[in-house]
Amino acid sequence: MKRILFTLAAILGVMNIAAAQKIGYINTETILNKIPSYKTAQGQLERLNQEYQKEVEAGYQKVDELYKAYQADKVLLTEDMKKRREDEIITKEQAVKEMQRKYFGQDGSLAKKTEELLKPLQDKVANAVKEVATDDGYGIIIDIANNPSVVFTNPRYDISDKVIGKLGFN
Repeated sequence: MKRILFTLAAILGVMNIAAAQKIGYINTETILNKIPSYKTAQGQLERLNQEYQKEVEAGYQKVDELYKAYQADKVLLTEDMKKRREDEIITKEQAVKEMQRKYFGQDGSLAKKTEELLKPLQDKVANAVKEVATDDGYGIIIDIANNPSVVFTNPRYDISDKVIGKLGFN
């Protein structure tokens, strides 16, 4: 019985400490959209994405043209010629897939450029959030930008404007 009471008291004590924490939230999208260099970086990334996409689409179009030409000529080709044309189509398609992976893959050019352009901004925002949280005594800050599990937020606890002010983008 004493163990149960002790455990219950310990749980209530932890709950009281947690309840005493000041909680706030931010919306990183709102904050980042106030930073001019973020918009510039987004524009650069969009242009790069479109450039890469056009190049990949052109590659697939070329493969499709080769395949259609092969289908049209197939009845006139010898087995050796068919094999060479099929190999050529397969090789070209693999090259386009490799290009696509090189541009859009997890470690691709677009991901690296995104990291290069956005990471410094995200770090700057994170540092500003830490400063505001420390200065104003927040124990927990939640980012609601991409969190579908946050059902309700009271605007009273939104510190996004304080972070924007800390960054100097009022």
